[in-house]
Amino acid sequence: MKLPKRFSELPEYAFPRLRRLLGDRAPGSNAPVEMTIGDPRHDPPGFVAEVIAEHAAGFRGYPPNDGAPELLEACARWLDRRYGYAADPATDILVLNGTREGLYNTTMALCPERKAGQVPAILTPNPFYQVYAVAALSVGAEPVYVDATAETGHLPDFSALDPALLDRTAEVYVCSPANPQGAVASLDYWSRLLELAERHDFKILADECYAEIYVGAPPTGVLEAVRVTGADPERVVAFHSLSKRSNLAGLRSGFAVSGPGNIRQMKQLRNYSGAPLPLPLQMAAAAAWDDEAHVVENRRLYAAKFAAAERILGDIPGVTIPEAGFFLWLPVPTGDGEAAALRLWTEAGVKVLPGAYLARDTAGGNPGTHFVRVALVAPLDDVEAGLTRLRDHLYI
Repeated sequence: MKLPKRFSELPEYAFPRLRRLLGDRAPGSNAPVEMTIGDPRHDPPGFVAEVIAEHAAGFRGYPPNDGAPELLEACARWLDRRYGYAADPATDILVLNGTREGLYNTTMALCPERKAGQVPAILTPNPFYQVYAVAALSVGAEPVYVDATAETGHLPDFSALDPALLDRTAEVYVCSPANPQGAVASLDYWSRLLELAERHDFKILADECYAEIYVGAPPTGVLEAVRVTGADPERVVAFHSLSKRSNLAGLRSGFAVSGPGNIRQMKQLRNYSGAPLPLPLQMAAAAAWDDEAHVVENRRLYAAKFAAAERILGDIPGVTIPEAGFFLWLPVPTGDGEAAALRLWTEAGVKVLPGAYLARDTAGGNPGTHFVRVALVAPLDDVEAGLTRLRDHLYI
């Protein structure tokens, strides 16, 4: 296996690739609708600015690298409320400057140089959040892309892999609710994966950043499975964020939770490489984790958009409305998501992302080729307009 020697050898990132596809072509509408990026547009909780102002004097000093006690304790309280999971704030939680930092640096901290005497493998769903692969390549591991398709419930079936591959696997990334498909891992799915991790001695990196955007029952989390099964918490690192939950992507506040051994190694790396969140922002994050009212309102706004998607697209064969997250993963009748994205922009003024840009080629081809990803983050009127134009230009 040949690994990239330089990051310039990596495939082009999805959004620059989309800009190149569309070029300078004008939108086919004087009211274009942006539906590509998962950039929350709902208002953040009003108290955030007040908390930052109250603690503004904290900008004068260096912030605590591992997280302010107030924030660590707020994260622990939320984990108890949400998952019934008891985490020690001092030893089991690490505050992050956005979860992307954690998803990358956890592999830097925890992935061994060799596994079963070989180059370690890091498994990732396909399609996937691209930082998973870059983290694997950064430590000299082999990223292995495991297709997550309709046949597997849009979650990767790791148990179907060659046991020899699993024996040299060091880490497995899982995103639930999944980006882009919105699929949710069940308690049974997590429990079986924990058994597999124990059998083959790998860690599960659970990206659960969309866990608070759902319609109906709250998605099961990996920590619930750890609690129910009595699994070793060192087998898991779970990641959570305020970006989607609280519409605070610009605050750059997330956290990782695991066993104390993993967290100790992650803290050690962060001592040298981390960029801790300024203290006033940590205090604002603590207030956000402690408040549920704004999260309920946020879900209500997304529920209206899901209802619009069901009304506009629900009767189209092959279209399914996801359980959670805020993306639609829409099959393209022509089978070419890239051509569909170009057509939607030039004919309808709707900007969506070709699914192939979020995935890699495997033996079965690129699992995103026949799809486009549509973000439901714009105001409801814009979402309804965008979905209506999408239906008229792709499906009718």
